[in-house]
Amino acid sequence: MGLRPAEVCGLRWADIDLAEGTLVVANTQTMMGNKTVIKKDAKSMAGERVLPLPAPAEEALKKFKALQAAEKLALGTGYADTGYADTGYMCVNAAGEIHAMKQLRTRARKLMADIGLRQVRLYDARASCFTYLANNGVPDHLLARWAGHTNVKTTERWYVKPDVEDLRGAATTWGGLHNAQEGGV
Repeated sequence: MGLRPAEVCGLRWADIDLAEGTLVVANTQTMMGNKTVIKKDAKSMAGERVLPLPAPAEEALKKFKALQAAEKLALGTGYADTGYADTGYMCVNAAGEIHAMKQLRTRARKLMADIGLRQVRLYDARASCFTYLANNGVPDHLLARWAGHTNVKTTERWYVKPDVEDLRGAATTWGGLHNAQEGGV
């Protein structure tokens, strides 16, 4: 969905409304010195936002919540209880321990390898989300809002990165100009 990795780590089940199909970005978790987890509010006022859940993300979250409930039931008192039912963190391991960005990166790389995707940094995946949305007609101001940016230029400069395949439509357009000039270059 294009969230910052720290935002994913900061998500709590209370922030996800599966009935309404929304997700509230309000918290982050980052690592300091690869040892200490720092829990904070969203990066900025614009970073605090409510996003609608795309259908695939909503389905995945429903399955993940059920999986976590089963893991908690199976481990019983061995499960690290973070107040799971209402306020616990979404991004935890099978024992209920909260994932920080290092664990999230490790898990993401494993998933990429398991399904045969090219290994990318999580921020590159974030950029791919915004490039995809931009290439499919989502206006810049909505991209910036989704990304949690106050300035549209930030989203355009750092997160929308078209590649050669994205430019094929422009090449087709150039072909129309060539035909309009009856063979001229």
